[in-house]
Amino acid sequence: MKKNNIGYLLREGVRGVFLHGFMSFAAVCVTVACLIIMGSFSLILYDLHEMILDLEQENQVLVYIDEDYSEAKAKSVGSQINMISNVHEATFVSRQQALDDFIEEQGNQETFAGLDASTFRDRYVVSMEDSSLTMQTVEHIRQIEGVADVSVHYEITNGFQTVQRVLNVASMAIIAVLFVVSLFIISNTVKLSMYGRKEEIGIMKMVGATNSFIRLPFVVEGFILGMLGAAIAFFLEWGLYTFVGDKIAAIDTLQLVTVVPFTEVIEIVAIAYAITGFFVGVFGSVLSIRKFLKV
Repeated sequence: MKKNNIGYLLREGVRGVFLHGFMSFAAVCVTVACLIIMGSFSLILYDLHEMILDLEQENQVLVYIDEDYSEAKAKSVGSQINMISNVHEATFVSRQQALDDFIEEQGNQETFAGLDASTFRDRYVVSMEDSSLTMQTVEHIRQIEGVADVSVHYEITNGFQTVQRVLNVASMAIIAVLFVVSLFIISNTVKLSMYGRKEEIGIMKMVGATNSFIRLPFVVEGFILGMLGAAIAFFLEWGLYTFVGDKIAAIDTLQLVTVVPFTEVIEIVAIAYAITGFFVGVFGSVLSIRKFLKV
């Protein structure tokens, strides 16, 4: 195809955006609405995923040190625990601190006033990087010299893993459905705008224009509309997410809800919106014009 023809077709695509202003506006609005719905739902799922990871790290394992070990010797065991790859953090708790924590939890200091710290063992509170590897990590910890016992709640760990798997499957299914629905809506919106141009396409076919020659301006038009919708949706999503996050932070004084700052996911969201806008714009236009090229 000659360069002047390419330039002409590109200009026609850009002109089509402004020539059919109302339908272009409708297509952009639909694109923005669909992207915000998909983006908001994806960000909510991402925040839930981060909350589960935080809860997994709070599901700590207690490592009890041999009662014959002195405190100094018990502390030396911690370096070996921290060397295990899946260990996120191992915090030492002395016998005295364990006693103090126990009395504080019971809330009755007089009853346990005569309790000696030697009743307790030095211990480590261990958190994991990946809860799915808890069993293997615990086995490594048990093999360390000086470790007398390990207390771990596998049922809680398995529960977190089950929730995570269900969340992953549900998120993929729902996002896929939302994407298909969005593509269908956008494609039909573009198709409506082409009904008024049916005669124009028919005339071009009769004078010998090829399908590629006719299709390209519509593809350019769809590309512009898709990318414009993606850009608008991105900035609206940014503002909406930040606004909701600030409101939640103001209300949630106990920090029970994890809201990841938008700046941490800004690149992923921008790329996802750009790809989605490009795909639905171009592919939606191609799907819509196929019917009219059969004139």
